[in-house]
Amino acid sequence: MTDRIKRLLHPNTIAVIGGGVWCAEVIVQLEAFGFDGEIWPVHRTASNLAGRAAFARLEDLPAAPDAAFVGINRHASIDAVQCLSAMGAGGVVCFASGFSEVLGKDTYGNELQSRLVRAASEMPILGPNCYGFINAVDGVALWPDQHGCKKVTSGVAILTQSSNIAINLSNQMRGLPIAYVATCGNMAQLSQAALARAMLDDPRVTAIGLHVEGFSDLRRWEDMACVAHEKGVPVVILKVGASKNAQSATVSHTASLAGSDAGAQALIDRLGFTRVHDLSVFLETLKLLHMAGPLGSGQIASISCSGGEASLMADTALGSGLTFPPLTSDQTRELSEVLGPMVALANPLDYHTYIWRDANKMARAWAVMMTADVAMTFTIVDYPHVNRHDWECATQAAIKAHLETGRPMGLVASLPELMPLDVVEELSSAGVVPFFGLREAVAAAAASMRISAPVRLPVALPGEVRASAVLTEASGKAQLAHYGLDVPVGIVVLEDNSLASAASKLKPPFVLKGLGIAHKSEAGAVRLNLTPELLSAAAKKMPCNTFLLEEMVTGAVAELLVGLTQDPAHGFVLTIAAGGVFTELMEDKVSVLVPADRSVLDLALSRLKVSKVLSGFRGSDPANWEAILDAIEALQSYVLANVDVLVEVEINPLICTKERAVAADVLIRKG
Repeated sequence: MTDRIKRLLHPNTIAVIGGGVWCAEVIVQLEAFGFDGEIWPVHRTASNLAGRAAFARLEDLPAAPDAAFVGINRHASIDAVQCLSAMGAGGVVCFASGFSEVLGKDTYGNELQSRLVRAASEMPILGPNCYGFINAVDGVALWPDQHGCKKVTSGVAILTQSSNIAINLSNQMRGLPIAYVATCGNMAQLSQAALARAMLDDPRVTAIGLHVEGFSDLRRWEDMACVAHEKGVPVVILKVGASKNAQSATVSHTASLAGSDAGAQALIDRLGFTRVHDLSVFLETLKLLHMAGPLGSGQIASISCSGGEASLMADTALGSGLTFPPLTSDQTRELSEVLGPMVALANPLDYHTYIWRDANKMARAWAVMMTADVAMTFTIVDYPHVNRHDWECATQAAIKAHLETGRPMGLVASLPELMPLDVVEELSSAGVVPFFGLREAVAAAAASMRISAPVRLPVALPGEVRASAVLTEASGKAQLAHYGLDVPVGIVVLEDNSLASAASKLKPPFVLKGLGIAHKSEAGAVRLNLTPELLSAAAKKMPCNTFLLEEMVTGAVAELLVGLTQDPAHGFVLTIAAGGVFTELMEDKVSVLVPADRSVLDLALSRLKVSKVLSGFRGSDPANWEAILDAIEALQSYVLANVDVLVEVEINPLICTKERAVAADVLIRKG
């Protein structure tokens, strides 16, 4: 289908099917964009549409169109799509609504959408319930409304499920060249991943931005991510909405700890994409990637003529992953020569106004900051709305410093409204990135730094489990032990009068647990550090009559939770967190998707706050790091062997000692 998608996106002939203002506007937008191919209106009764002679039937067209805008009601759209498919058309934009997006118990919309897909056969459908697309590099706009795109030679591609958001983004005035805008609507057949994959074949696309409501067909996303990386096209995701699939009833703490969005974030990380959380940062990140590409590191430099701005930059970058490397002795010497003895030299740099209006000296000072180890240098300049002549020196200094060093330079207006559009054009044409807002600039730089190579291992896809049950702890531990997990030595005791006999076979102190209870601590079904004499009394206080007696694991350095939940939208979400009874309270967690290789697990473990304790905090004994990774890999091996039936697994706590990593408590739910 990829070749037919290309034909749809780069048409020479376009059929516009239907009447009214929407279809007329498609013709208006095509003409305004300078489309130089054939436009064929089709209407049963009207002789012309938007001043162009109309054909009465699709069968009357001179040839099968490369692209068609189907702007008629949902029932008639199905018939038109079937006719276009039989003719051999390249593809269609289906504008009509009333398909699967209709909420409620009525399934008629879903049935109609299925009929639409069958009618199309192998012909690509964009939609239904969508505006269409704009191809600004070739001057094509299958678009029934106004937009802000202009013809460009190269630029970014923006894909969204929301037509209204697409209109708004197309009207940005931030110096971001947009090559494509596409709305995907219901994605009955043509997904965002498939459409983005087709756009990657256009070398004029420099970056891709996707507004995503939900992921589906993960194999297409994995393929697109690999191609994007191979072609050097970075991808930015604005993910909205939490996955309802991950909010199904669970028994373990893991799902609530990870949160419904954990699977989406883990998938985005795995694909090598970067994620942002608002439209403004979305646009600024795409602009940075278009002009400078992903930053090679988080090391940045900041220049301003105000100590207040220098402090704002430092505070804004706090916690973003961006750092300010200290000045070297050579930098200090060179800056002293330019700025004089009255300026305190540091990064961020407040250069005062002693050299203001001298563009050459300003450029010389700024170039000193732009060393090879600095990924991006920001200079903060807010332009007044009138009488900007006195600020021209800053524009020229930024351009001169960038051209002389060849290093990435961004000029930042701390408030977006203080960046004039003519300055944007001047900076952009010289390769200096104009940033709208200090927060946005920092967030964009941090986001670009997160672009990475995708994980090549396919995500493990869960099976469809219609019913499930919780295994006893003893059974769960036995199954995990088979895959190499270290578990305590223990015996299942069917009645409390057998505890003494069982205890004689184990080494005290003991842990006594009531079986058949998911959250034992909350139910009072766990007693620790017991001697043989205390076992019977402890058992009588538990709300059960079957027990697990185990040798107690001592010498804990720290406790972890290692859990997994099935998320049909994203695969299996593996969560590692600070463990024990205060797991949710600590909120120290990280999630990845299965399978993950040992290096990914090692990095995830190191990102936890509790990793400092595991590594030996303030001279205390460290835990056995490799044993912890062995335990996580053992759990993962079990998961991969049970993907068709597994719903959730939780080890809490995983007791980490100097020698071992022992699964003290296990919960497994399987189909």
